[in-house]
Amino acid sequence: MIQRTTVRMRLCIAMLCVNIVFIWGNSLLPGEISGAFSQHLRDFLVKLFSIPTQSPSGGHGLLRKLAHFGEFCCLGLLLSWLLRMLRGKSWTHFAIPLSAGIAVACIDETIQYFVPDRGPGLRDVLIDTLGVCTGIILIWAFLLLRQKKKQKMKKQESN
Repeated sequence: MIQRTTVRMRLCIAMLCVNIVFIWGNSLLPGEISGAFSQHLRDFLVKLFSIPTQSPSGGHGLLRKLAHFGEFCCLGLLLSWLLRMLRGKSWTHFAIPLSAGIAVACIDETIQYFVPDRGPGLRDVLIDTLGVCTGIILIWAFLLLRQKKKQKMKKQESN
């Protein structure tokens, strides 16, 4: 059991590092490059899903905000999973992964302050925080469902 947990913990830490490097790496991209990347991704998704496009060619703001939300949702999942492995079965530790997620978001926006054609935004920190909260809630829901399933199986075995 300890070996399995150690492997999971190492995997979680590695994925957490990759996630943070991805977040901060994207913030280091100058505005022109970041915008072009978003536009290419938008064009790909429009083509992939055959979405009729009526927005202007630069209208990829929603996609960028969804990307912020998604990458921080993953961060919330990973932070909660790691805390669960470190602290055990306590369900009261919402503040620790949330605080860490907000810290990553604030550093992310601070990085953008120093990058050409980029700038920090309070709205982005709020979107990032909502993403972290969603990730935390998703991991808790998954763990709660798994716990209930185990209890149900034990109850059936005892009958």
